[in-house]
Amino acid sequence: MADLKYRRVLLKLSGEALAGERGFGVDAGVVQYIAREIEEMRELGAEVAVVIGGGNFWRGGAAIAQGMDAPQAHYAGMLATIINALALQDALEQHGLHTRAMTAIQMNEVAEPYIRRRAIRHLEKGRVVLLAAGTGNPYFTTDTAAALRAAELGADAILMAKNRVDGVYSADPRHNPTAVKFDQLSYLEAINRGLQVMDSTALTFCMDNNLPIIVFDLFTPGNAARILRGDHVGTLITGESATATPAAATDLTGC
Repeated sequence: MADLKYRRVLLKLSGEALAGERGFGVDAGVVQYIAREIEEMRELGAEVAVVIGGGNFWRGGAAIAQGMDAPQAHYAGMLATIINALALQDALEQHGLHTRAMTAIQMNEVAEPYIRRRAIRHLEKGRVVLLAAGTGNPYFTTDTAAALRAAELGADAILMAKNRVDGVYSADPRHNPTAVKFDQLSYLEAINRGLQVMDSTALTFCMDNNLPIIVFDLFTPGNAARILRGDHVGTLITGESATATPAAATDLTGC
């Protein structure tokens, strides 16, 4: 086993990432790429749990804006995350990895119900654990589910995978060429600046439970493995202030 800085991690994937350039549904090539990245993490000896969003199939906010009952829209989003988990599970098993899909709402024909101690045992046995259906409750995002499951499972860090954005910026770098990248942030700095790292409930939860967050570009091959080894990749968010970052002395807000 490699000498790893992070031995048990929670990898958070957006549903949009699975859609690739298509923008909707699941792109088989993208899912195979993600499976290879997770395979590399497992080859290093890391224990990997995964939480996936469902935005490639369902946008609850848009449905609510059009008049849909909010809890109903949220439950529909949970089902979308299960579709994504099953797609990724299949790709991982094609690569020879052992997996378990677990859901926060019962769907016994396709996945195990989420039970914390069972999930920990799966990780200890080297299985990739795919955690679907969010927290099982409406009004809570998959970001919050990732933070909650990371704490429950004793993860060393949350790896917040982004779609071709290599960290946290003062503004969206895809639309603002003057955006400044942060090498490191404290939880409070991320909250006070209104940076779109994850939703505020999830970020506050990570702060309260001292869970490190690494925001990185998933689509730079090998990034996740480098993080496990302790290389600086993307943006690190912890309880420590980011006084060493270029943006620390600049009043930049939003993302």
